[in-house]
Amino acid sequence: MTDAPAATVYYDGSCPLCRAEIAHYQRQDGAQAICFLDDSACEDRIASDLSRTDAMARFHVRDASGELVSGAAAFVSVWRALPRWRWAARLAGAPGALALMEGAYRLFLPIRPHLARLAGRKRPA
Repeated sequence: MTDAPAATVYYDGSCPLCRAEIAHYQRQDGAQAICFLDDSACEDRIASDLSRTDAMARFHVRDASGELVSGAAAFVSVWRALPRWRWAARLAGAPGALALMEGAYRLFLPIRPHLARLAGRKRPA
């Protein structure tokens, strides 16, 4: 692994859905080059350009160049860093795809707390 991570992922570790998705990414080849930070365990300010409140409201990733992206663009940044997900990043590069993904993500955000509660109630058999 190089000194700088391929990406830094800021995620809501208090959300069962988010934890499950991040756990999936962490098991992928290439994940060792990504830094995963649980926003729910952080203080008020996560980085100079990212408050805990903002980080908990949307998915954020700082890419290898240092750019902070959120929402659909953040997912694409993760996919670029994971060899088995690069196909999805390429699809997201199609004309209009990222805008559609961002629209879907914005529709998902208001229902995320409800889905997270349902996921939190599910217990493994």
